[in-house]
Amino acid sequence: MTQTLDPEQTYVHLTAEGEAAIVPGGAAFWQQGEEAVDAFGRGWLITESGGASDWPHWEMHPEADEFVYLLSGAADFVLQLPEGVKTLHLRDRAAVVVPRGVWHTAKLHGPTRLFFVTMGAGTQHRPIEQNE
Repeated sequence: MTQTLDPEQTYVHLTAEGEAAIVPGGAAFWQQGEEAVDAFGRGWLITESGGASDWPHWEMHPEADEFVYLLSGAADFVLQLPEGVKTLHLRDRAAVVVPRGVWHTAKLHGPTRLFFVTMGAGTQHRPIEQNE
């Protein structure tokens, strides 16, 4: 893999064996269904995402923690922890580690770019209810 890539449109899959593979990314990756995402097994996905609107869903990664790094903008990560809901404010290139199995969503404050290191296997999504 000796090329440049856009981590928002092209993901990198780091396997447990130490190999890196280029994977078509973006929204199409996550819309392909749980079975297709699970095919990546215990490897890690390196991705980037940008937007200006709050996430329309909750997500949860049952296989591993997720690392999220704020590249630009501002975001609040909302985590549904066993002891209650916790909001973490990401400003000025901050990062957060979302524990495995924790439902989370993001509230964006204007145009924002985020960098993710995620084990995609088993990722689940559910809609945000109006009272959440």
